[in-house]
Amino acid sequence: MKKIVIAGTGYVGLVTAVCLAEKGNDVTCVDVDEKKIETLRQNISPIYEEGLEELMIKNQERLVYTVDYAKAYSYADVVFIGVGTPEQEDGTANLSYVRSVAKQIAENITKDCVIVVKSTVPIGTNDEVEEYIKANLKNKVGVSIASNPEFLAQGSAVRDTLHAKRIILGVEDEFAEKTLTDLYRNFEIPMVVTNRRSAEMTKYASNDFLALKISYINEIANLCELVGANIDDVVKGMSLDPRIGDKFLNAGIGYGGSCFPKDTKALFHMAQNKYGYEMKTIKAAIDVNYTQKTKLFYEGRKLIGRYDGVNVTVLGLTFKPNTDDLREAPSLDMINLLEKDGAIIHAYDPVGMKNFRKINSTVNLYDNIQDAIAKSEMIFVLTEWPEIANANYDNKVVLDGRNCVKNKDKIKKYISIGNHK
Repeated sequence: MKKIVIAGTGYVGLVTAVCLAEKGNDVTCVDVDEKKIETLRQNISPIYEEGLEELMIKNQERLVYTVDYAKAYSYADVVFIGVGTPEQEDGTANLSYVRSVAKQIAENITKDCVIVVKSTVPIGTNDEVEEYIKANLKNKVGVSIASNPEFLAQGSAVRDTLHAKRIILGVEDEFAEKTLTDLYRNFEIPMVVTNRRSAEMTKYASNDFLALKISYINEIANLCELVGANIDDVVKGMSLDPRIGDKFLNAGIGYGGSCFPKDTKALFHMAQNKYGYEMKTIKAAIDVNYTQKTKLFYEGRKLIGRYDGVNVTVLGLTFKPNTDDLREAPSLDMINLLEKDGAIIHAYDPVGMKNFRKINSTVNLYDNIQDAIAKSEMIFVLTEWPEIANANYDNKVVLDGRNCVKNKDKIKKYISIGNHK
């Protein structure tokens, strides 16, 4: 059996490790955060992800968590790099964590090894990792670098990994190809074996296409409001065409999270800065999403003027349901504008309030959704959690950023995306 090591215990690294363990592999997880490692050793997940802790407990005999990277990498057969590549101020991807792990690997591996870059990285990064590792090896060993991008969605990451639509393997030699195809064989998922740059591009092309669909339907929804059309009916009519389908056609206040915002900007800036090519469609998606996030702020202003001294309730802090992730969440942009305009803000989210409190100490948070609703006449619905969609909004002004509210009969005034003039 191969000795597998995963560098990084975030969404990508931890989910990959647990799912590989579920398939019968022994996996060592490496992270520099001692507190996080100690939490993991107690089978407590640092992220909210359905089914993850259950699989951690089930496979605890096959999972090891450590900060001792030197020992972990020393006899590894396969190392997955699953660290973050956060967005930098200029929109490009920050590769410092990938480089740091590459340095540790180069200095500590003692046997022939396949290094797999699973983090989302700009096209050509695998080539750079290979060049760096081979130039800094401390021992005479063979190293193959491969690209194996992830396609998991937060909130369904475990299911997306164990039951993926495809596995993409970017390899440049037979050793890497055989090692990884053998490793993934019992997943029984279609594999696409290509070169590394094609694998890297597949990740960006896939994510950015979905972001394009979201921004496109939001533009259509905005126009529906002006011409008197109903976006829900328009989407239904579109989705029956199998060439279009019904996925990612939910009009709303834009996308957030750790992938779409970062990946659209990274691909756009890489194409422009490195190759002098402007990706106009990607730029349009970025621009539309930027303005869409705060659309309802201005809709509310049309009703009351300024928010100064007005009690408003924000329902849904996370960027989507079934996750506690706040990265690029529309709620953050909305709350920032509301605070600057003097609003008194009350908020509720089923799982995101703990993380929200780390970055904001002024918003009033409630453990009960109806208590949060009762505090204000104006309600902003920003995440389509089921309990938010099904809540009682009698005699309230509801601005629904996800077109999800079910009980509208007794709402004082209802504004959604794409359904009003």
